[in-house]
Amino acid sequence: MRKWKNNVRLTLSYALLLLISAVAIYPALWVVLSSLRPGGSLYSEHFWPRQFTLVHYAELFTSKAYLYGTWYLNTLKIAVVTMILSTILVTLSMYALSRFRFRGRKTALTVMLVLGMFPSFMSLIAIYIILLQLNLLDTHMALILVYSAGAALGGFIVKGFFDTIPRSLDEAARIDGASHLQVFAKIMLPLSKPMLTYVALTSFTGVWGDFIFARLVLRTKENWTVAVGMWDLVNSLQNSNFTMFAAGSVLVAIPITLLFIFLQRFLVQGLTSGASKG
Repeated sequence: MRKWKNNVRLTLSYALLLLISAVAIYPALWVVLSSLRPGGSLYSEHFWPRQFTLVHYAELFTSKAYLYGTWYLNTLKIAVVTMILSTILVTLSMYALSRFRFRGRKTALTVMLVLGMFPSFMSLIAIYIILLQLNLLDTHMALILVYSAGAALGGFIVKGFFDTIPRSLDEAARIDGASHLQVFAKIMLPLSKPMLTYVALTSFTGVWGDFIFARLVLRTKENWTVAVGMWDLVNSLQNSNFTMFAAGSVLVAIPITLLFIFLQRFLVQGLTSGASKG
């Protein structure tokens, strides 16, 4: 009787996992197959296309109406620069808040906590006016500055990670004559690889898929990001091309996938290093 119950529970568990997997995989598979289907319609009688074509991928880079290649490179440039700046700013600021005690530290943490509770779109109008006064509208520099500066507000998880690293490591290095910069570079950073990987990944993916702020700031077609450009692909009811939109979506997923595969190696190394030294 007990064995029968275990078999039933195991069968139900596998059935539930298969159902969840199907729900997760079906939309992605549908987008990939739609990008390979001839025509431009969203609806098809057959889930699996009768004919496969790559014309939508080629049209993305050859069409004069849509500057997909330019949008793609714009987004890649903004995302990479923002990822580097955000990681540096978040790491340095949270290290200072975690390791040093100075006047205004608690106030700064409280202000960051309160500001982080408000949705980011509440500040769009104020940021728009500031960028207008600085003559930075319709520039990629505006996006990079706002994305990088705003990343520090979400750095509490990084501060929490630094708090878990024993202070005895810092004190031992300081006794041996190391400066604060050497302690940060040679002790804290190697132990923080998992957290640095997390910050870099979230910074890149957040910028890569952002639409609202990019749509507000960027005006000219040549400066658009890929999210704004793909919105334009399906915005017009008279010229909607959902299969081309699906092809663009597949290409959008490639950098994020490659970045995750590349950084996953450092994530494992950092976990191993932290376990042996901690």
